[in-house]
Amino acid sequence: MDADVKTEGANKRLNDLVAVTVVILSVFMAVGNIKDAKTDSVDAWSEYQASRVKLHVDENGLAQLRLLETAGNFDRALAAKQAAEYEADIKKYEARSKETRAKAEGLEQEYDRLNFRDDQFDMAEAFMSIAIAVAAVAALVDNFRLLYFAWGSGTFGIAFWFAGFAGLNFRPEWLAQLLGT
Repeated sequence: MDADVKTEGANKRLNDLVAVTVVILSVFMAVGNIKDAKTDSVDAWSEYQASRVKLHVDENGLAQLRLLETAGNFDRALAAKQAAEYEADIKKYEARSKETRAKAEGLEQEYDRLNFRDDQFDMAEAFMSIAIAVAAVAALVDNFRLLYFAWGSGTFGIAFWFAGFAGLNFRPEWLAQLLGT
């Protein structure tokens, strides 16, 4: 009877530790999932490309207008008005293209910086997910060694999590390659 009480107490202790482990790691994962890298860079590049397309359309329109002027029979006043509109649009889109390109390049640098941190959060999530799964198995098979392994994996996950929030330069490249981040 004494052995059954000890076994029951050990099982309860293991289950309690697993439950606490799962709760703690789940909270870290939930907070870490709030982080995603911005997509402002992608939007700025799209805006830049749209300006370049509009510029190209206006340049082609002006070129066609100039070609028509050589044909002879056309309304010179209307052609001059249309040419002035094309030239004004071309100047506008050239200026806008320069602005949006500079903006996009700046945002791309910020995106790269944030992507590094995003990778850290991805690694944190991977290690914490492994920890939660192994902790659940530890409870099922009544094995403290598996729980210790889960704690080790969870510790790595929390380390990456803290590195991501603190902006630390902690991201093993081999692991990033392995995880495809």
